[in-house]
Amino acid sequence: MKAFLIRGTHADKRQGKQIFSIEMAAEDEVAVREKALSTLGSQHRLKRWQIDISEIAELSADKITDHAVKYQIGE
Repeated sequence: MKAFLIRGTHADKRQGKQIFSIEMAAEDEVAVREKALSTLGSQHRLKRWQIDISEIAELSADKITDHAVKYQIGE
């Protein structure tokens, strides 16, 4: 497993666009993109077309701040 930082925007009824930045663990960029779309859609009741992922960057172990992600990659 690798750790990734996902940045982008999603639709928001009150503010128009909401900026987000989340850390996730997955095997590769394709898997983490799918996981991010699924998670954001579920939590915020969004369709996939309402979520715009602008950047996916792999994180080194010392840059991870989310404890769940650290546990998932085995740190």
